[in-house]
Amino acid sequence: MSDNLLEVKGLKKYFPIKRGLFSKTVGHVKAVDDVSFTIKRGETLGLVGESGCGKTTAGRSILRLIEPTAGSIKFEGEEVTEMSGNRLREMRRNMQIIFQDPYSSLNPRITVGGMLSEILKVHGLRTSENDIKDRVNELLETVGLSPLHARRYPHEFSGGQRQRIGIARALSVEPKFIVCDEPVSALDVSIQSQVLNLLMDLQQRLGLTYLFIAHDLSVVKHISDRVAVMYLGEIVEITDYKTLYADPKGPYTQALLSAVPVANPRGKRERIVLTGDVPSPANVPSGCYFHPRCPQVMPECSVAHPELTDEAQGHTVRCLIYPSSWPAGAPIPAHISNGVKKNSLAVA
Repeated sequence: MSDNLLEVKGLKKYFPIKRGLFSKTVGHVKAVDDVSFTIKRGETLGLVGESGCGKTTAGRSILRLIEPTAGSIKFEGEEVTEMSGNRLREMRRNMQIIFQDPYSSLNPRITVGGMLSEILKVHGLRTSENDIKDRVNELLETVGLSPLHARRYPHEFSGGQRQRIGIARALSVEPKFIVCDEPVSALDVSIQSQVLNLLMDLQQRLGLTYLFIAHDLSVVKHISDRVAVMYLGEIVEITDYKTLYADPKGPYTQALLSAVPVANPRGKRERIVLTGDVPSPANVPSGCYFHPRCPQVMPECSVAHPELTDEAQGHTVRCLIYPSSWPAGAPIPAHISNGVKKNSLAVA
């Protein structure tokens, strides 16, 4: 059995842009554009980037809550994109999601106990009423709630408690893999650490594997084993969290990390301020997608599109600064092949 629980290769999700009386397709929004990564069993892969870069779309495409346009998604060696009907329903027992908004992701007309009971009945996990009630109570206690809460409706809970209910719902079918779609971004800072610690504790106890989507790099550092950085639908860097925070290779990752607040008020960090706005995924720039905002841009960046390649052992990066990222067959300029330091590549 492979160590990789999930293997994603060449994942794409394009949304058509339709105009005119006959809804003719005139373009596409490239929300996810050729994304590839693997997640090992029991591992947490953090997926970070600015809002609108395609993180949530990637997570939902993996679960096929959104149908991917192209690509391969293998879960325990089985191709998820080829599944349908009962087989897909069975697979989804092993792949669950925790949604970002704990307020809109729960049905306001059903009690918490009724919500969890319905899941157990639909999937045939429990049959007798006593077994269902015991399992519901067990799930609530697992996430730090009382069995008495089963009688309450979602509006009777705080944001943190609602997110715990969302976690209990994901755990109810005993999954192996959970997509955590910014599960703490809508919560108060004082509650975020409690939910993060709960997720880490559950991972240890139940052997779970996470894809943890977030835009807060300090949160990702706390929970992730490896981190993938996305920009405009692409992954631009992947490595373990220690290496990423100590030695980021890509200019975009360096800019993101420079924006993280320093705990020591007297501490100093060089701030990298990006110019301009994130381009529209419906009209991506030529060459490197990041070149209109990159502080280390070169003339070649507007022409050649970099590949995601292994710059250091286990540290992959997408940037033309590194010869390995140049497209196959494209001539590499002398100042790149000679190993000029990246700091000297900035242009006025």
